[in-house]
Amino acid sequence: MRERSQNVTKTVVSSLDGVSEDTLYDMWMRGEVDDLLDLPYEGLRVEIIGGRIVVSPAPTVAHACILSDISSALTAASFKDPDFPWKSTQVVNLYRRSASPSCIPDLLVLETDVLNAAGDAEAPGLMPDEIEMAVEATSPSNFEQDRPPTGGRRLANPNKWSGYAEVEIPYYLLVDRSPKEAKTTLYSIPDQSTGAYLHRESWEFGETIQLPEPFNIEIETCRWRPWK
Repeated sequence: MRERSQNVTKTVVSSLDGVSEDTLYDMWMRGEVDDLLDLPYEGLRVEIIGGRIVVSPAPTVAHACILSDISSALTAASFKDPDFPWKSTQVVNLYRRSASPSCIPDLLVLETDVLNAAGDAEAPGLMPDEIEMAVEATSPSNFEQDRPPTGGRRLANPNKWSGYAEVEIPYYLLVDRSPKEAKTTLYSIPDQSTGAYLHRESWEFGETIQLPEPFNIEIETCRWRPWK
């Protein structure tokens, strides 16, 4: 199905009839999916999640501020400790080798040397084994892509949460801005065979996030708010 829209204000999920997931992934890497969708303007996020095309609008300022707070905490830690190895980067393609996701996470945390090497090599994106932590902040239109699947749908309907676990990204930090949740959860111990994280720890908005080793940093959330 070809998705055509004049105004993408919410997440759109579609597929291309008769196109396999591997073919769709190869098209995504070459930037051909965007052309097929006839997107109305630049800046939209196009991802392949669970064999489907997911098109999302640009994040809000509140969403972006949360990501900036997380990045700032990492930067502050590097100023205090010259040996602090971690750095974050936003809106970078995360490629796969043989499994989902093929997406653009809100934020990726990896070793500074690895990020610098990828930049020096003009790499079009990053591989899962280069990533220490993926970060997502939910939005009203696409929160189901970021949360653990419910109702036993993890294998039947994979999303980012299961995809990150499947490619064994060690940590996944989920900032859930839903008024019903308003909390941040750190998922760890990914199980590749089931596409699930086996451990989690949560903090309510307003509490200070205490990221454990290997990060060992604090993130203030006093200004974080649920969406309206």
